[in-house]
Amino acid sequence: MKVMLVTGGGRGIGAATALLAAQRGYAVAVNYLKNSEAAHRLVQQIGKGKAIAVAGDVASESDVTRMFKTVDDKLGRLTALVNNAGIVDRGTRVEAMSAERIQRMLAVNVTGSFLCAREAVKRMSTRHGGNGGAIVNVSSVAARLGGPGEYVDYAASKGAIDTFTIGLAKEVGAEGIRVNAVRPGVIRTEIHLVSGDPSRVERIGGSAPLQRPGEPDEIARTIVWLASDEASYITGALLDVSGGR
Repeated sequence: MKVMLVTGGGRGIGAATALLAAQRGYAVAVNYLKNSEAAHRLVQQIGKGKAIAVAGDVASESDVTRMFKTVDDKLGRLTALVNNAGIVDRGTRVEAMSAERIQRMLAVNVTGSFLCAREAVKRMSTRHGGNGGAIVNVSSVAARLGGPGEYVDYAASKGAIDTFTIGLAKEVGAEGIRVNAVRPGVIRTEIHLVSGDPSRVERIGGSAPLQRPGEPDEIARTIVWLASDEASYITGALLDVSGGR
């Protein structure tokens, strides 16, 4: 049985990924932080016995440890991790950012991905008796573009994810684990509501060469493909899914 954990899986890209993975034969663990209702509704949609909802803050080491143990106990040994949980904040310049904002951004987007990958490697690596697996990190084209005037802290956190992806891929490649990142452009999800500019999705998405924002399903298809055997010779890749931005 293939087992996938999707962090931040209750809504948006995470939910689309969990649904598609279940359709492709994975048992799916849907991690959420606050929106229990959305996560449990998704699990119900996927079907009994094929998915579980697991609460936890990826920035908390104890939460992450407990989350992975729950997956072990209820679904079995993990074969794929999607590091999707992430936050953004209201658009602002660096000179107006508080230390608390920056610390939380890095704690969730960077430390959270490290902690989840650490636990996944312990279960997947042939060094630890595992059978290999795949990790897909959700980065952003903001890592390339920098997010000036809006969220340089978010962009920097995603830049860290790109470097993390490359380094971890080289570290665990010989142990049967592939590590890749997807870098979405502007996607129609609820995450943009916290930016303070609800129109930005259509405005910025429309400026891409494909002249529209992306849909969560378009990112999900890329994530599930990278986790699959169809991508068996791909590791350390940063794949832009951004409409050409």
